[in-house]
Order: sequence, then C-alpha cells, then structure tokens
Amino acid sequence: MKIYTKTGDKGQTALIGGRRVSKADLRIDAYGTVDELNSWIGLVRDQPVNELRKDLLKEIQDRLFTVGAELATDPGKAPRQAMPAIMPDDVARLEQAMDDMDTELPQLRAFVLPGGHQSVSFCHLARTVCRRAERLTIALDITHPGDPLVIQYLNRLSDYLFVLSRKMAQELTAEEVEWKPRL
Repeated sequence: MKIYTKTGDKGQTALIGGRRVSKADLRIDAYGTVDELNSWIGLVRDQPVNELRKDLLKEIQDRLFTVGAELATDPGKAPRQAMPAIMPDDVARLEQAMDDMDTELPQLRAFVLPGGHQSVSFCHLARTVCRRAERLTIALDITHPGDPLVIQYLNRLSDYLFVLSRKMAQELTAEEVEWKPRL
C-alpha cells in the first residue's frame, strides 16, 4: 500500500465515517494538535531521565491515538468498526502518577519558568501543546459535543506533564527558577 493517495491534494481529508472536510476544519486542527502532542511525548519518552517512565509514556501515546480517533470520527455517522475509548481509569492513572511524584517534590510556591535542562524544556513544550489540544477540543465540543472524558484526559495530561517536568528537573539537578514578577 502506498502512503500517498493524492486524495488530499485539493485541501480535503476524510473523517472516520467517510465524510470529506477541509483540512482547515477545527476538527482536523484538534486531532492534528493531538498528533503533534504525541510526537512531543515521544521525545520526552526518549530522554534518558525517563527510562523508568517509558511504559507510562507509551501508554499515554496509545491513549492519544484513542483521543485522535475520537476527534477524527464524523459526529453524524457511526463508525463501521468498534472504536477505542478513553476510560475513567486512564484519568486516574495520570492522577496517581502525579501523586507519586508530588510526594518527592518540594512544595510549589510560585510559577516556575520553563527550562533548566533541555529534557525539562521538551516536557514543557509537550505541556503547552497539550493545553492547545485541550482548547481546540473544547472549541469543537461547543458545536459537536464529544466524549467528556477526552477533555478531562487532556486536562489531566497537561497537569501530569507539568509535574513530570518538575520531577525531571529534580532528577537532573536542574535549577527550578521561580517567576518573580517585576513590580
């Protein structure tokens, strides 16, 4: 099977269900941003500091494919095959991972400037892309309500990525710089 089909050469793509839409459609932007996030998670997963977290990060990438499939499905047509879904346990897994990391982190008393180490910066970039994916999914949900667990999962994932960035900074002995607003 060839990768290129030429069916998108005029700026259209097919949703799951067959309907063709503009590649500028909000739905395409939402699942495209989830795809971008998945690539950033792969980069975070590949950092040596995350060796012991690889399985969870792979699981997150799998769940992001699930989110992408949900967003790529035509809301007016039932898919021909069974589709994966985000489950409450997926959200709980992120919460538990954050709770575990939080027990070893100093209490957060201020906003933290992203950075301190290249690996930590990758994680902050993933977090901000996750926030964008969440905003786009919420905007899509206004006109085409979807599974509320998708928004909840993206919200919790961005929280997880923030806590992970702090944990990575701690493990890498990178400086965590608090934001001190100029007054």
